[in-house]
Amino acid sequence: MKITILTDNPNSWIIPYVEDLKKKLSKHDVLHIFDKKGIRKGDILFLLSCEKIVTQDYLRLNTNNIVVHPSPLPNYKGWSPMAYQILEGAQEIVVSLFEAKEEVDEGNIYLQKTISLDGTELNKEIKEKQGITTVDMALEYISKRDTLEGIPQVGEGFFCKKRTANSSEISPTDSIIDQFDQFRVADNDRYPVFFRLYGKKYILKIYEED
Repeated sequence: MKITILTDNPNSWIIPYVEDLKKKLSKHDVLHIFDKKGIRKGDILFLLSCEKIVTQDYLRLNTNNIVVHPSPLPNYKGWSPMAYQILEGAQEIVVSLFEAKEEVDEGNIYLQKTISLDGTELNKEIKEKQGITTVDMALEYISKRDTLEGIPQVGEGFFCKKRTANSSEISPTDSIIDQFDQFRVADNDRYPVFFRLYGKKYILKIYEED
């Protein structure tokens, strides 16, 4: 099969997992691209950790256009669904593999799996579980593609706004344990936790001791 993988951010956390997926698909014609303009005609386009909308002009180039999204669609459409769910206390995260449409996170669902968290994982471990699950689901989709039937999403669900650096702000007066999930989902490099006190901004980074 001719398979294209689009990751529109060349610095995305998912790149190492895409490399693993490519190795496991070595018997197929696989192309990994970082710009939608590189989408070619083929069998499957995987849109993995994409930050921009891909229009129908590009989607029609492939028979199937597949997204892997860490939420029980139609709920938690949009950006950073994993972070939003963790901040709400979720320890079971449903991951949906679905057929992409031009509308964000619409389309029939082919597969769903669950990621289990124990509440201690930091961002790196969370992303590792998400990445491994993404690869596993992509491989399962390919192996079962001819027999899978997409299930329409039921209901409108709700949409997650894009998180920014300001989303990592915590209170200097609240306890660490009460704000621990904010630490868990924070990216130490791009969006570290911070607080403001006495007219100054202080940045905190969290690591588990080896």
